[in-house]
Amino acid sequence: MKRTPDLSTATWRKSSFSDGGINNCIEVADGYPGLVPVRDSKVPSGPALVIAAPAWTAFIDDVRKGTL
Repeated sequence: MKRTPDLSTATWRKSSFSDGGINNCIEVADGYPGLVPVRDSKVPSGPALVIAAPAWTAFIDDVRKGTL
């Protein structure tokens, strides 16, 4: 059975590519082996997506290549 990790004590960080604006940032949390929790920085109390690390890596690679 898959379980959602407890993110209540997560330490969130914004992308290093963030321009500092409040309208276009996501945050990720480290410290969850095999998973990458992601949330909208404008709604920190809102839901978070929990993405498998390999899928997150593939997504980031495609963003960097400009294929998305």
